[in-house]
Amino acid sequence: MFDFLSDYDDPTLLGAFWVTIKLTLFSGVGSLVWGTLLAAMRVSPVPLMRGFATVYVNVVRNIPLTVIILFTSLGLADIFGVTMGSDIFKTRDFRLAVLGLVAYTAAFVCEAIRSGINTVPLGQAEAARAIGLNFTQTLRLIVLPQAFRAVIGPLANVLIALTKNTTVAAAIGVAEAALLMKEMIENEAQTVLIAAVFAFGFVVLTLPTGLFLGWLSKRLAVKR
Repeated sequence: MFDFLSDYDDPTLLGAFWVTIKLTLFSGVGSLVWGTLLAAMRVSPVPLMRGFATVYVNVVRNIPLTVIILFTSLGLADIFGVTMGSDIFKTRDFRLAVLGLVAYTAAFVCEAIRSGINTVPLGQAEAARAIGLNFTQTLRLIVLPQAFRAVIGPLANVLIALTKNTTVAAAIGVAEAALLMKEMIENEAQTVLIAAVFAFGFVVLTLPTGLFLGWLSKRLAVKR
């Protein structure tokens, strides 16, 4: 039985994909939270917040993920000493990889949610303000619930992309599927077979997710 908060260096195939799954889950939750906050800032009436979120999204989306992941390890950890609460090498690299994935993916989550916010009729926000709700209450009670229902499909695409992007964590030594595949290819002669096995593993992870969230998107679509 896997320990959900450990097993960062399991050399087996299942162990490597388990690390990939944990990277996806932790990064997905973090990206959803940070991306939602960024989307709220993008539509905020405060110019400073709008400016920060706009600059963040436009800059981060145009930086390669590999650069961000390497910065979390070489910059934050080695230069500034940021260890994310753990001095254990494998645990530290895992947490830094999650941080990098969250920072990168949240920019795409923000734009997906902002597109959903734009689908909500302006009259609903005006009606909310007319009955005395402030910006935060209007966003939390009226706008975001409808926006999330409208962007389940785009968020599913972001989640699938995130699952595949976890392979970049191999650049800082996180023992996920891509790192194990690289090591197996270096030690074995059956390159095509090994690559096919790992490709199938990622299909198993992403295809059911896409199908389920696609069904959920149709089920919860806002009828206008």
